[in-house]
Amino acid sequence: MIVVMKVGTPEQEIERVNAEFTSWELTPEKIVGKHKVVIGLVGETADLDPLQIQEVSPWIETVLRVEQPFKRASLEYRHGEYSEVIVKTPDGPVFIGRNHPVNIVAGPCSVENEAMIVETAKRVKAAGAQFLRGGAYKPRTSPYAFQGHGESALELLAAARAATGLGIITEVMDAADLDKICEVADVIQVGARNMQNFSLLKKVGAQPKPVLLKRGMAATIEDWLMAAEYVLAAGNPNVILCERGIRTFDSKYTRNTLDLSCIPVLRTLTHLPIMIDPSHGTGKSEYVPTMAMASLAAGADSLMIEVHPNPAKALSDGPQSLTPERFDRLVQELAVVGKAIGRWPQIPVTV
Repeated sequence: MIVVMKVGTPEQEIERVNAEFTSWELTPEKIVGKHKVVIGLVGETADLDPLQIQEVSPWIETVLRVEQPFKRASLEYRHGEYSEVIVKTPDGPVFIGRNHPVNIVAGPCSVENEAMIVETAKRVKAAGAQFLRGGAYKPRTSPYAFQGHGESALELLAAARAATGLGIITEVMDAADLDKICEVADVIQVGARNMQNFSLLKKVGAQPKPVLLKRGMAATIEDWLMAAEYVLAAGNPNVILCERGIRTFDSKYTRNTLDLSCIPVLRTLTHLPIMIDPSHGTGKSEYVPTMAMASLAAGADSLMIEVHPNPAKALSDGPQSLTPERFDRLVQELAVVGKAIGRWPQIPVTV
């Protein structure tokens, strides 16, 4: 249930209304929009009469029920306003959301050694990326496949961050590693295989870093949004949804099926920013540029592209990784699409 306050409502009145709702054993959450303040009411609201709530203050404009099962993730919860996630990076804040230019996350599937990750970071930043991705802990289908270097790889990501100023996105697999990862990462990734690891979602929701939540391989859109709800309900409002392909009946030609229809669907359901990962979505580097451009045209807020200096020798996911040279060309191609739809960042002109 949400309570929409009138334009110009005094802050003191909002505090008084919140105190009143708290006395009803509800949890009020203030959401500041462009023009109005909305108060989300979390708790047992099914039997509450909206007229009863309306009587709490003459400054209440309207009271609405959130019909979706994912309450905080719902677009209704923010009264139709899309949220933004602000990520603090060494180069300054980066804004991710529907009302901002698209941004790019790029880097290898796994952190292999310092020279590789630092050089890759420099190359993707020069091309236009704002974030470096790289796995320190890797969930793999086979127990015999490379599992990542773990904590030592976090040190290498920190070195790449210091050398380039890029924000760092890396995956957490175990809550026991969360504190160590938070010391290095600017965004904490929950991978597809852990999308419904509810105890882990609660843990990442209880820490302050933004959370990138990848869609599970067989998850419906509602499953995905309910997983996001776990993070939001734990207190972290900064969630980014990442579509990375789902399993369908045809796996002969692509690794997964990249569901770009999720973008317009999510726009009607949730205020959360949307990232697309065409690398995992296709599994083949030759298809990544086309699907990256299609994702941008469809309205993605961010793209995640795997880049490796020598894909043929990559320890994981080499077939879907672009070389730095191909990534350079892709960013130029994306710029054409991004400028056409008004979502490409403005590059300052040096005089």
